[in-house]
Amino acid sequence: MSNELRVRERWFSERLQTDVTVVRWGVFGVPVLVFPSAGGDAEEIERHGLVNACGPLLAEGRIKLYSVDSVAGQAMVTKAGSVEQRMWLLGQFHEFARWEAVPAIHADLGGQAIDVITTGASIGAFNAVAVLCRYPDVFGAAIGMSGSYRIERFYDEAWSQDLYYSAPLQFLPGLEGAHLDRLRQRRVILASGEGEWEDIGSSWQMAAALGGKGVPNRVDNWGPQWAHQWPTWRQMLPQYLRELTLRAVFGEFLGDDLGAQVEAFVADGGGGVAPGPGRAHHQAGGLVAALAAEAALRSGILPGPGG
Repeated sequence: MSNELRVRERWFSERLQTDVTVVRWGVFGVPVLVFPSAGGDAEEIERHGLVNACGPLLAEGRIKLYSVDSVAGQAMVTKAGSVEQRMWLLGQFHEFARWEAVPAIHADLGGQAIDVITTGASIGAFNAVAVLCRYPDVFGAAIGMSGSYRIERFYDEAWSQDLYYSAPLQFLPGLEGAHLDRLRQRRVILASGEGEWEDIGSSWQMAAALGGKGVPNRVDNWGPQWAHQWPTWRQMLPQYLRELTLRAVFGEFLGDDLGAQVEAFVADGGGGVAPGPGRAHHQAGGLVAALAAEAALRSGILPGPGG
């Protein structure tokens, strides 16, 4: 990838007490923060082909990808320090995402405070959903791929306030007020296969917690042929980013009401729901080809849930 499309930065984080790398791919588009797997670094998604899988979206200017070192995940995997220190670090890692990574993303976007889509696979999925639930003021949607959401099992079943506030399965049941109101305006996609090393039950557990608080979400079961591996995630991520950026682009261009109808049109497979009267209805006819293409992506051109 050219230097214009790829930028690598590194700085010392006071929150994490270590140097952290942040990498960006793309020039224009909706910002997407991709959390690595548990032991991964900021360039893991490039080495494993996830950036290339999103190449058409990058080329179209639909998205800009960002990724960071999995500082807390690396400590979790290697069991560096005490369990209390590792739980503290998990909370600090989420704080880093909110108060260091997101401002850096907004600066890279020319100062535009655009909602960030967050995503990841395995432990990366946990972090993606967790930061959305913790900070719905800056994250607009989460795509959790093959997620492991009961995080305490990786901390010897220990408990602390740091872990409680980092783990949506723990803090969501007690969440109320303006924070919850904002979170209910967000959306979560939980995708999982049922092949080797997959645990779709974890996604259903996360969905139940979200649904119990009225947070829009869905579980997509990709079936037994999809394993807990990078080839699965290379298929999943571009498909879901197309879906979410369709809403982001058309929702802004046409207005929220018509944007929602466009989203429903695609979710319905391209039939039965058409853009209706609205303030930008005169523009809807020109979207037919785009909608048909997006509907095709959802209905079989790309492998999808159960496909």
